[in-house]
Amino acid sequence: QEQLVESGGGLVQPGGSLRLSCAASLPNMNSKTMTWFRQAQGTEREYVAGIRWSAGYPFYADSVKGRFTISKDKAKNTVYLQMNSLKPDDTAVYYCAAGNVIASTNRLPNAYDYWGQGTQVTVSP
Repeated sequence: QEQLVESGGGLVQPGGSLRLSCAASLPNMNSKTMTWFRQAQGTEREYVAGIRWSAGYPFYADSVKGRFTISKDKAKNTVYLQMNSLKPDDTAVYYCAAGNVIASTNRLPNAYDYWGQGTQVTVSP
């Protein structure tokens, strides 16, 4: 079954950390760009970070640069999002997405064919 399954969300205090995981069961992984998006209540889905599965550098939205890190474990077919120095503005549902996208800087949700179910991240005192 082709799917992305996220885990790792939760409630954390400002300044805290969380690590999200995205386990991928997709064909032709080497052709895929893996990304994280987020969507806060009442807003549009927003690109957070992206990385090519085969090779290449990660890219980040300016709002998370220096605080978040996207990484991959090819042996586990899993992508991670390490989130440090979390702020209340980071509160959102976080989605893992994948697609046959050449540029991992592609920030358009419509470019990605596969989506996880989403995991809630809440940053609050």
